[in-house]
Amino acid sequence: MKIATYNVNGVNGRLPVLLRWLKEAQPDVVCLQELKAPQEKFPEAEILEAGYHAVWLGQKSWNGVAVLAKDRKPEVSRTDLPGEEEIQASRYLEVKIGDLIIACIYMPNGNPVPGPKFEYKMRWFQRLDAHAEMLITSGKKVLLIGDFNVMPTEKDVYKPEKFKADALFLPEVREAFHNLVSQGWTDVIRYFYPEDTVYTFWDYFRNAFQRNAGLRIDHFLVSPEVVPHLKKAEVDKHVRGWEKSSDHTPVWIELEE
Repeated sequence: MKIATYNVNGVNGRLPVLLRWLKEAQPDVVCLQELKAPQEKFPEAEILEAGYHAVWLGQKSWNGVAVLAKDRKPEVSRTDLPGEEEIQASRYLEVKIGDLIIACIYMPNGNPVPGPKFEYKMRWFQRLDAHAEMLITSGKKVLLIGDFNVMPTEKDVYKPEKFKADALFLPEVREAFHNLVSQGWTDVIRYFYPEDTVYTFWDYFRNAFQRNAGLRIDHFLVSPEVVPHLKKAEVDKHVRGWEKSSDHTPVWIELEE
């Protein structure tokens, strides 16, 4: 079973890229982030024609998440994290597919720092941490997937010194990610590539992709019940080089059936 995450950075504007990749990679399940489309503008017909059922939370501007699945329509179990929050945003979609619980995550960026956007990011992180602890103690097969907007370690950024003041790399953000993982989650990319440089994002500016000036901010965290089924993990880096592609690239893992 092949499960992927892809911050598509505008699902309608990059629909040809998404459909091309779906046809090439043939994932069974895909979590999408940053749809940048209101609910009624999600391209459901085109996705269905490509062979995928979809559930989604659309939102104009920068937000929006979706889960696509080949064999069946995902069963939605949550459309937000528990807890009160004054800013309503489409950033969390939790579904059931077979015996898997899959959470599609698009964490707030948090920049500029300091400021209300960073405070919002940290509150959102706290809500995720509390809900993730409940999920991991359930004893079920759970996957937290998506754009966490966090570079966990210095290995996850091409020039750490350039990001010391960035919300994605601040010590308190990295500590929050570490604390989340410490609940018992496995970071799948590091599980398969403990020492390698693995990037999932390259900025549009300054020929970042051509220079491999990348970041790892898209993550798979899986519960202990999933770990024995892990077969491989890959980053489809070449997709970032396609014309009009997202600044992120698809990341996927493969599970034994």
